Amino acid sequence: MNLSKAISQNVMPSVLCPQPQMRASDLSEIVSIRINELFPEIPRGFIQDEGVDYLRSATEDALTHVDMSMIQPQHSVNILCSEHGFYLLGGHQYCEMLKTIRDVVQQNTGCRKIRLVLAAGMGARESDEIISHFNLKKYFHGRVRGISAFDEGVPIETEIGTLYGLAEAYSSDWIIHAGHDEPRDLYFYRMIDRLLKAFIMSYARFETRSAYHGNFGNRSGAFLQRAMFDAPFVQKKFTFGCILRLTPAGVTGVSASNDLYRLGKEITAELLRDYGKMLRLFAEIEDCIAILDGGRYGYYLHAGGIVFGCLENAKYDAFDLSQPAALAYFDMLGNMARGEDEKMDHIMFINPALKAVVVNQAWPGIPMAGLTLEVPTFVVGRELVDTLRKDAANPSFMDLSQAVETLEDAITSAKQAAGTDKLLVFDGSFGYLNLSQSLAEELIRKAPAVRQEVEDTLLPLWLKQRGIDPGTVSNGRG
Repeated sequence: MNLSKAISQNVMPSVLCPQPQMRASDLSEIVSIRINELFPEIPRGFIQDEGVDYLRSATEDALTHVDMSMIQPQHSVNILCSEHGFYLLGGHQYCEMLKTIRDVVQQNTGCRKIRLVLAAGMGARESDEIISHFNLKKYFHGRVRGISAFDEGVPIETEIGTLYGLAEAYSSDWIIHAGHDEPRDLYFYRMIDRLLKAFIMSYARFETRSAYHGNFGNRSGAFLQRAMFDAPFVQKKFTFGCILRLTPAGVTGVSASNDLYRLGKEITAELLRDYGKMLRLFAEIEDCIAILDGGRYGYYLHAGGIVFGCLENAKYDAFDLSQPAALAYFDMLGNMARGEDEKMDHIMFINPALKAVVVNQAWPGIPMAGLTLEVPTFVVGRELVDTLRKDAANPSFMDLSQAVETLEDAITSAKQAAGTDKLLVFDGSFGYLNLSQSLAEELIRKAPAVRQEVEDTLLPLWLKQRGIDPGTVSNGRG
């Protein structure tokens, strides 16, 4: 077993959440294990802020394969991007990809009216902080605009009726979709049209975006985003997509295409292969304490490329489209569908292996109060406690959580409540896991069986359900 001292993850400072006094990676009992120690066949990538120069050359190479001849010198172009990309490994690789897109488009087309449009998930401050932190206005000569779901909308006629995009996103002659491929909240969209998700979740007004989450259950993710992207209004402006590529082991490169459907199919096959193993390994965890410790909403903090929201739902295989929740997670009476069969587990049900949660740093603003109803939850430090008490999205969060002065005390209390010493840190990591030695030993022991199950049984099933020939997808070892 090759364990090392815990690796500290860089976290972008934010006014949305106080900085912790101590990081979980500084705890003496926390160690790191590389993802390739668990699954050597998962393609290794860059971690932290490594590989920025490589990302520029990789983006330039990817863009040689796209047609941008529709863009004329007198035209205007919006490069559409998402705040989430800037929270992947510190955001430096994503930022370099965006800069390179602008440079290559300008060089190849003579167009100089190129603007970066940065979509934030919840409010306006997120994009403002990113623009300032990465000094984007300087690089884009002031042509940078942050947008959010509550900005002015534009009606878009689709095959299922009128949906609403964000006016600023579509204010140019042409748009470029600059995305990233890590799964994140796959328990909603189930790896169906992954590359189109941003057209609903980043570039749409709140009325349309909220339908994705609530109106039709999680299957709305399978047709709302496709309807928006296929709309004539969008297609008349769309040029190409340029996608930052990641595995649980880090950033691996960039892919680009004028055909998002073709590119999405290729990317989906590899995501199922690589992230599928990490997700099924998390499903094998017998018991653990999750430590949330990063500058992001709690559901979206990564550990080895897998977000906390996926650990919460790990017993449920979100990739398997034969699950009843592939249709909806509400039954006909509006109640959560339940059953004796394990296949009847549904999204947003708490994983029974999750025995306690320690919140050392996580943004407020996304509904998580339900967690405290089922899992002992400990919040570290007065500043964070005060922040969460004022969180309008979680007014009851601190009512059922315990305030603790220090991280060490929170860990001690969590162990007593949980009856386990297994710790898993969600601090934004790719390429490695920060965790306790006891949990590392469990994962190392179980990884070979998970690899065999995914390669022999689950991956062929997942691919076939999505119309992808399993024979065209390698196991990643060659």
